[in-house]
Amino acid sequence: MDMPIASLKAGDIAQIIALLDNGPSFKRKLRTIGIREGKMLKVIAIHPFAGPLVLDIDGREITIGRGIARRIMVRAKD
Repeated sequence: MDMPIASLKAGDIAQIIALLDNGPSFKRKLRTIGIREGKMLKVIAIHPFAGPLVLDIDGREITIGRGIARRIMVRAKD
């Protein structure tokens, strides 16, 4: 089932399915930091009170805000 990264919990592993934004600069920025379709990720931490999410992608920790996390669709792995 596809869902935004913001719906995951700490410890969840998922594959990035789509970047939901028509602007090329948004997608280019995410791809520059390693967030692109097909990549696997693990949620390391979700900060409280609408704080950012910390992700592990290719062994790198990447922090993204909730607004961006709502626009990245993933498929959770069991």
